[in-house]
Amino acid sequence: MLAAAQAGDAVQRAAQTLQRGALLGLPTETVYGLAADADQPEAVARIFEAKGRPKDHPLIVHVAGATPAQWQAGVAHYAREVPDFAQRLMAAFWPGPLTVILPRRPDVGAAAAGGQDSIGLRCPSHPVAQAVLQAAQALGVYGVAAPSANRFGRVSPTTAAHVQDEFATLLADDALLILDGGPCPVGIESTIVDCSRGRPVLLRPGMVEPAALEQACGEPVAQRDAAAPKASGTLESHYAPTARVRLMPHGEMQAALDMLGADARHIALYVRQPVSSASRHLQLRYMPLHADACAQELFAVLRELDQPDTKLIWVETPPDAPAWDGVRDRLRRAAA
Repeated sequence: MLAAAQAGDAVQRAAQTLQRGALLGLPTETVYGLAADADQPEAVARIFEAKGRPKDHPLIVHVAGATPAQWQAGVAHYAREVPDFAQRLMAAFWPGPLTVILPRRPDVGAAAAGGQDSIGLRCPSHPVAQAVLQAAQALGVYGVAAPSANRFGRVSPTTAAHVQDEFATLLADDALLILDGGPCPVGIESTIVDCSRGRPVLLRPGMVEPAALEQACGEPVAQRDAAAPKASGTLESHYAPTARVRLMPHGEMQAALDMLGADARHIALYVRQPVSSASRHLQLRYMPLHADACAQELFAVLRELDQPDTKLIWVETPPDAPAWDGVRDRLRRAAA
């Protein structure tokens, strides 16, 4: 079932869906989430089952609030400790596309945390997500587990139509309500910072750059290490369309097209600089020159290029600059 977020009763229906343990397609500023009450193990299990996701691969829990005073209830419900530097990160970037991993209270959220003693928390800025979370909190739902609303390892959804395509069976069985909040304005998943081990550690890049993280928390942000807890979207292969993705420098791509000539078929191109080809059988999309615009469209473009007769998607390697870290990370994993 699909509901427009602008409908008068849609937000309340969504909150009631979460309260009774059913699944919700929830728009956020990053991607659409497949959401359920994080404190109902049976509801969380439905997320894992629908996605085909390993149950030890943790989910991010979304909490309500526009200010620290408002989101503190959700954080206090799940976290047994919040270091000062984590507080500074939340104050700087919440509501917004940042997830912090904190030590978990042992009596809550075990299923959503994949059994780990830490838990990832985020406060989304999307107005529809906030309205739903606040309405759900009023019904006793402290947090909403919401990984991306797609089959595990596949391309993330950034529109309600993408969620429909992923979970048509659930819709047919009336086991999923999708709230249509329009296209996601950020377009790739949140930056994840581990705050559970006494220092900030970047586990997944996003659209919050490392320099901004360090400025906000007042100390260096380390890179992921072997002792880091598991986190969403950090497997080597992820975000992958059916067609094989290959990252290529512009010169290498042009040389390959020249070699194939008019025989180039079943290939889609996503490029920053113009390319030429003698073939009339290629799909071509140009990548925006700015990282935020590219992130916003990235998953939608990968879905668009992933046609039944497309076997290869060649993507020009993005710039090696901090602003592009999140986009480059998603493309690298899609190509793994």
